[in-house]
Amino acid sequence: MSEKATPLWEVFIRSRTGMAHRHVGSVHAADPEMALQAARDVYTRRGEGLSVWVVPSSAIVASDPDEKGMMFEPTGTKIYRHPTFYEIPDEVGNM
Repeated sequence: MSEKATPLWEVFIRSRTGMAHRHVGSVHAADPEMALQAARDVYTRRGEGLSVWVVPSSAIVASDPDEKGMMFEPTGTKIYRHPTFYEIPDEVGNM
């Protein structure tokens, strides 16, 4: 008899001092409500969280670190994205 594996959820917490959610870890839970409760119990024991997000790990899509050249190198040829490409008129002063 094989048991169905409990889904893995990624946990993101927004702290009281921060504006963005930050990945803090993972929990196993059968459904979203249980994942939220487990995340709260495990990652906000000291009241440091203001908001909790849980996302099924299977829903996350990530780039492959081995293919970073293909993913990020094209931006290097677009010099107009760098502020050094533009000349600042003397009357503007320092920026």
